[in-house]
Amino acid sequence: MEHEATVEGVAVTQSERQVPAVILKVHEKIVPVFITSDQAQSIQLALEGEEFDRPLTHDLFLEMLTEFGGAVDRVRVDSLREGTFMAKLDLDQYRDGERQSKTFDLRPSDAVAIAIRADAPIYIADEVLDAAGQAEETLQFDDE
Repeated sequence: MEHEATVEGVAVTQSERQVPAVILKVHEKIVPVFITSDQAQSIQLALEGEEFDRPLTHDLFLEMLTEFGGAVDRVRVDSLREGTFMAKLDLDQYRDGERQSKTFDLRPSDAVAIAIRADAPIYIADEVLDAAGQAEETLQFDDE
């Protein structure tokens, strides 16, 4: 089963290394997905609705997708392998009035950045929630 998640924001660990993470919330659980600094910036800018004179990679992707008759249906964080989250991007493409569904593998950070920009839902699988979901008060993050 899958559960719809909300993006609570981007945060950094309260450790010497200060690793950024996007914080996803499902029901009463938080799922921190550790990401790179550039991904954190892209997600934060999307959350704030910031636009640039020239498109960032995720903006360009969506612009090209739309130009070729596609639309983001949803993204899924669907598994966890050896501590690494796996995600899928479900797209619809329309050609000659016919809808075709396509699914692509991608990094969860890219999935979240695209979902925010496309106003698409983010889903988390039970197995991911069971393995990585934590009570909010157990996490130690500073707001970025």
